[in-house]
Amino acid sequence: MLKILAIAAAIVVVAILGLLAYASTRPDTFRVQRATTIQAPPEKIFLLINDLQAWRGWSPFEKKDPDMQRRYSGPAAGKGARYAWDGDKNIGAGSLEIVESVPHAKVAVRLDFLKPFESTSRADFTLAPQGDSTTVTWAMTGPLTLMFKIVHLVFNFDRMVGGDFEAGLADLKAMAEQP
Repeated sequence: MLKILAIAAAIVVVAILGLLAYASTRPDTFRVQRATTIQAPPEKIFLLINDLQAWRGWSPFEKKDPDMQRRYSGPAAGKGARYAWDGDKNIGAGSLEIVESVPHAKVAVRLDFLKPFESTSRADFTLAPQGDSTTVTWAMTGPLTLMFKIVHLVFNFDRMVGGDFEAGLADLKAMAEQP
């Protein structure tokens, strides 16, 4: 009986070591990206992204916990505008800051998550005019620690976060296309 338990324990240890070895070969960064075409000029769309308080109308994360606590600081819009949140288990807690604002072309945001885990990422919104419409791309990149590499083996992060991006872009489109 003791021999069977030792063999089982050895198999579990080898499986865990194999999982760790495989996870360590995965990329050190992640990227999630979605895009949509909006029938509106980039100037109109830019205002909805560059003003963090306007995010309440289109950000998918606002809908996940409408009762979350929000704090705004810094300028009302543009570089240096900050937004901190503290929400339920679906949202966690953290802050974001606009770190780059190129009128009618790009808004870059630094995301600092505190709960349910600590991490820092970057989100970029780019606006590319296409005749009478604008292609808006929302991309997020960040580092992957070994623990997150293991999590990514089990959960499809691109599909999970990408779905939120798709919903947010759809709401941004609806807002921007209103007369």
